Amino acid sequence: MAYEQLKLSNQLCFPVYAASRLITKKYQPYLEKLGITYPQYLVLIVLWEHGKITVSELSGKLLLNTNTLTPLLKRMMTMGLLNRQRSQEDERKVFIELTEKGRDLEEEAAKIPQQLADGLISETLSVEELIDLKEKLDKVIEHLKSQ
Repeated sequence: MAYEQLKLSNQLCFPVYAASRLITKKYQPYLEKLGITYPQYLVLIVLWEHGKITVSELSGKLLLNTNTLTPLLKRMMTMGLLNRQRSQEDERKVFIELTEKGRDLEEEAAKIPQQLADGLISETLSVEELIDLKEKLDKVIEHLKSQ
């Protein structure tokens, strides 16, 4: 190979990408029990935490463009998990909030983070290392968002 920097093993992005895909795959059995996908789970997490918010606020929190988020939210409305409502004061703003069905999923979903952590922690990967990794990734994300 002519360029060492082009080796897959020298890429920062690949282990982040691969880890993300593999962790998301670990979520799948837990989320299937709830009848939701990983992106839907992320939307629910934000709504459980913040309640009624605008689509643009949700977009900012999940780092997703609204054109990516809109079909996801429409599907979740069809599923009966949330409602969308245009603001009376500013029709450009669209608020979303959970339905009772969406709120009811919270108790079952509350078990997922621990179940996932239990599946990740091993002799070669400790809780402390996972926490450290998350904190470092948070720093990378904040740095990239500020550019």
